[in-house]
Amino acid sequence: MENLTTLGRVTRLGATAVGLVLLLAGTLWGSDDDFPFGPFRMYATSNPPNAPAPDTRVEGVNTTGDVIDLNQDATGIRRAEIEGQQARYAADPTLLTEVADAYAERHPDAAALVEVRIVIRWHGIRAGRPTGQHTDQTVVRWQAPR
Repeated sequence: MENLTTLGRVTRLGATAVGLVLLLAGTLWGSDDDFPFGPFRMYATSNPPNAPAPDTRVEGVNTTGDVIDLNQDATGIRRAEIEGQQARYAADPTLLTEVADAYAERHPDAAALVEVRIVIRWHGIRAGRPTGQHTDQTVVRWQAPR
């Protein structure tokens, strides 16, 4: 077994110190985007035991009035991407045309979408258990010009 050289020890200690500084800075000032050096709050926090649980979905309405579930299979866009950009969609609902375009590209023979909306289904929770009740809240809506 070989002993580390002085340069090897200094390099390892320096790398360890840099890692610890990044971890400390990320813990104090970081966000989920800084993972693994920032806190991954999704797993570090929980909702209160009586607070409703959100379930976000994207749905569209086509020219025949049918409601279409615009999930990842239908559009190629992951729900997490929609949730992560929800504030942008709320500020500019016309951005939802990207979802409509992605759906049209994957379903060229389907009726065109005339509306796309982001809906949050709030599931009732009591004492940490689902109540079976829910309410839907449309948080962003785009409608095609008529």
